[in-house]
Amino acid sequence: MTGLVWLALDGLGYPGDAPDGSVWEAALPTLRPLIEAGRALDATLGVPGLPQSGTGQACWLTGLDAVRAMGEPGKGEHFGPHPGPTLQRLLRAEALPARLAQAGARLALANHYPPAYFAAQVGGQTGGQTGGQSGRTGAQRPRLGCFPFSFLAAGLPLNPPGVPPVPATLGLGYADPWPEQTPLTEVTRLGTALALAARTHDLIVCDLWFGDHLGHRGRTPTPPPVLRAGRAYLERVDALLTGLLDAGARVVLSSDHGNLEDLRVKAHTLARVPFAGVGLALGTPRTVVEGGQAIAAAFGLKLDLGSDAKK
Repeated sequence: MTGLVWLALDGLGYPGDAPDGSVWEAALPTLRPLIEAGRALDATLGVPGLPQSGTGQACWLTGLDAVRAMGEPGKGEHFGPHPGPTLQRLLRAEALPARLAQAGARLALANHYPPAYFAAQVGGQTGGQTGGQSGRTGAQRPRLGCFPFSFLAAGLPLNPPGVPPVPATLGLGYADPWPEQTPLTEVTRLGTALALAARTHDLIVCDLWFGDHLGHRGRTPTPPPVLRAGRAYLERVDALLTGLLDAGARVVLSSDHGNLEDLRVKAHTLARVPFAGVGLALGTPRTVVEGGQAIAAAFGLKLDLGSDAKK
């Protein structure tokens, strides 16, 4: 059986919770039907405030309530965008990459990280077991997101060999007005290449964070270039997904919180988030925590609810 490709979207709420005229009104012949056939999950977990990437992604990666691991005991706190010491401990102990690596699985984070990304980590913690510090003085928040942190903590490299590198923008320019730099056909070919790589892996993850980057450019009235870029980005997710599915890949798609679906504001939203897939049982999850548990279950992993990491 081919391995699973996880498209981990950042900052994309469920289309049913989006306002009229949203990015979801782009032409998405593969993505939209898959999303609508899947589940819409709660990302708030009953905790006040706007869901954040740090705790949201930690929920997906561990299948545990990372929100209630933060803040005052019993109350919880949405935290992000990067994992601090509390979430780092949770990810080292319980994140899917660490658990699969310990079981001897072959997995990879497909994102392409340019030299500037590694330079930006100077002064922050790495994802390694020692959480190594640079020679700089003074505490600094680590800049690694939950996905690269978890892979590094599991002893796995960034920019791994044998996996086609996936650019964060999926071929759009990084800065306003976010012009097309790579045609959609090339993004579809990238999906095909990922599907081929999945035949020799158990799990390949794509940390698709650019949607959240665009979502934070929202305001009222919504700038037309931002809306165009948001729709163009989802069209590229659609093209990537098309290449994957046409090549027979098993795919799961998730999101950590809402943002891009409502460009009338630049903040995160309380929208439900999508959970969809092909080639795995989604079950009947209601929250992002249960969604993370469903992904772990696809690999035969079960949670040890008595572990100290959950307390």
